[in-house]
Amino acid sequence: MSEESAGKQNRLKTSDSVGAGVKFPAGSSGLCQAGLQLESLNPDLVLSEAGVESAVVVFGSARIMDSEQLKTHIAELEAELKKNPADGKIKEKLRTAEKMKNSVRFYDIAREFAEIAASEEICPGKKLIVVTGGGPGIMEAANRGACEAGARNAGLTIAITHEQKPNPYITPELCFRFKYFATRKMVFVSNARAFVVFPGGFGTMDELFEVLALVQTAQKKRIPLILACSRFWHDVINFQAFAKWGYIAEEDLNLFRFADTAREIWDYIKDFYKDKDIPANAVQ
Repeated sequence: MSEESAGKQNRLKTSDSVGAGVKFPAGSSGLCQAGLQLESLNPDLVLSEAGVESAVVVFGSARIMDSEQLKTHIAELEAELKKNPADGKIKEKLRTAEKMKNSVRFYDIAREFAEIAASEEICPGKKLIVVTGGGPGIMEAANRGACEAGARNAGLTIAITHEQKPNPYITPELCFRFKYFATRKMVFVSNARAFVVFPGGFGTMDELFEVLALVQTAQKKRIPLILACSRFWHDVINFQAFAKWGYIAEEDLNLFRFADTAREIWDYIKDFYKDKDIPANAVQ
């Protein structure tokens, strides 16, 4: 991390959403529901007051690193293993890190895409604001690309035990921390004009299928949903099998599409909106 990024990380303060620190008695479902409503209130108000009306939401693994980060990580693990050659946990971490070499390009594509999305107009006079889960990996890459383009961008972090320290590229006043996954998802979906999903694990799959279910059931208006880096998706999920077994309709396979380059992702989103209008963000 550069000195400039490190300095920004030190200055970055997450805005705890209302209700995030509220505790309710066990079994008090009504109160818990009130807590969920309270938690979603503050970010919605802040995003609205900040002029964020149209966003492109980027999902993906928190574990993916850029080439320099991964090189440093592997070197540190090798040094640890040299000191503790019989440590099985270190060996496993090193094996996992070596596997991640194949994913460095995903970081680069996400970073490039976000820079394009933050720089170019989606329709005359209007741009999209990049929104991510605010953590490392693909989230960092997207916030980084937007930041490098000189654009504001948002990060919606979650209070879990690992992976969710805010990355240093989020616009400070648009960095939020959530206690509940449900309310975080509400904010992701509320002003999204497109979703771009990069390779990831269970968390990424949860986000993807949540969006697919909302669009399939018409709870969310159909918007571009792009699965980036098609080789991964074809290897991990057999979407056609859902239709083969009758659990989705054949037409549901058209709710998303695959893309392999940053420009391909952006061109599809832009083409989708060529004859449509979207709310303008007050400040880019």
